[in-house]
Amino acid sequence: MTTLHNLDILLEDAHLDPDLKNIAQKVAGHQRISNDEALLLFEKASLAYLGTLANYIREHKHGDDTYFNRNFHMEPTNVCLYTCTFCSYSRLIKRRDEGWEYTHDDMMDIVRSYDNKPVTEVHIVGGVLPQYDVKFYTTLFKAIKEHRPDLHVKALTPVEYHYIFKKDKISYEEGMKLMKEAGLDSMPGGGAEIFHPEIRDQIAGGKCSGEQWLRIHEVWHELGGRSNATMLYGHIENYWHRVDHLDQLRQLQDKTGGFQTFIPLKFRNENNQLSHLEEVSTIEDLKMYAISRIYLDNFDHIKAYWPMIGRDMAQLSLAFGVDDIDGTIDDTTKIYSMAGSEEQNPALTTEQLVQMIKRVGRKPIERDTLYNVVKDYTDVVFESENEYKGYLALPVMN
Repeated sequence: MTTLHNLDILLEDAHLDPDLKNIAQKVAGHQRISNDEALLLFEKASLAYLGTLANYIREHKHGDDTYFNRNFHMEPTNVCLYTCTFCSYSRLIKRRDEGWEYTHDDMMDIVRSYDNKPVTEVHIVGGVLPQYDVKFYTTLFKAIKEHRPDLHVKALTPVEYHYIFKKDKISYEEGMKLMKEAGLDSMPGGGAEIFHPEIRDQIAGGKCSGEQWLRIHEVWHELGGRSNATMLYGHIENYWHRVDHLDQLRQLQDKTGGFQTFIPLKFRNENNQLSHLEEVSTIEDLKMYAISRIYLDNFDHIKAYWPMIGRDMAQLSLAFGVDDIDGTIDDTTKIYSMAGSEEQNPALTTEQLVQMIKRVGRKPIERDTLYNVVKDYTDVVFESENEYKGYLALPVMN
């Protein structure tokens, strides 16, 4: 049964709420939904309904193609000047003895440890400290490019850029130009949290504002750069805060076209100041992915970050609008494992990622950071299948 047929059945359902039917008709006609309609989806739509619409859009854009890349993370420090209430990662200044602070040489040693390995991207994010300034990062980016010119540098969030540009008394425009000249290739989507100040001030007070986050990405897009976007959901926000956040992303994308993918990030409640909050359910997670896919009509990709939600959940998300499950994360990245993420040692081989995708009837496509195809693994068969028995086996999604 095709996704189009599933949508036709939905449209013919005489019992479907008229407002929801109108949204389904918009999706079938490839029309944009409004903010009020997005809020209605959060409040009234069933998971099956959302999955049908999101999967229709996903397959219209990408068919069964499901993307991943081979990357590794570097985290310069887990000590930070900021005190975000949701953060389980930062050791703060007063707990500095529990943290790490890598030098330039330390970080280049990590880069060199991947020599002769087929990674295509280094992802660099971490805490905010005075010594990690404009000079530190421009020197680091130049050194990485001198050592390995083919390695894509995806680095730093607006939280970090805002701090270091302010410290050096330079504008966003001047700062981002310096980063590009030093070798920055693209920006990750972190630090967005929730844009609305009513929530942002409570969970991320002191960091760059939502407007500043958006402006730094806009400046980067104006320089011809590409970037990602995120939202941290499932804590103290309401549905309308989520819609407001998505709306601001969609508006900037209309203006610049510079965003590549949107990644909903689930709040995890271990070891932070919001540990008293219950985490949202799997159903809520899938709703978030699906509504993101339905609403963000001008974003090419929706990504599920598998180390945060786990492998089984990442597989499920591929039926709810997701077409990208990130990469091999070829290290022991700690940002989410310290908050209680599903994957405490988040590293997978290419073979494991390919098998995860195939077992839900999708086509595994290795990409580079800019979504150029590196290799289509659809017809690749690996010698051993036994090691994958622990992964979720779902019916083919078509």
